[in-house]
Amino acid sequence: MKTYYVNTSPQANGDHEVHQDDCRFLPVFPNRKHLGVFPSCKGAVAEAKKTYPTADGCAICSRDCNKG
Repeated sequence: MKTYYVNTSPQANGDHEVHQDDCRFLPVFPNRKHLGVFPSCKGAVAEAKKTYPTADGCAICSRDCNKG
């Protein structure tokens, strides 16, 4: 199980990236929102989409959930 956060600042394409807590691209506070602990990025992205419909997994730490 991993702890996940979502970037509260969108990328240039409008996506809000979801990161694991040990990702080198995890944004600093206050630019991240705690999502919780999940067995995979899929649950974390689903949780992030409740607030940010454009949420997407990080290409580095949540590759399985990254749209590209």
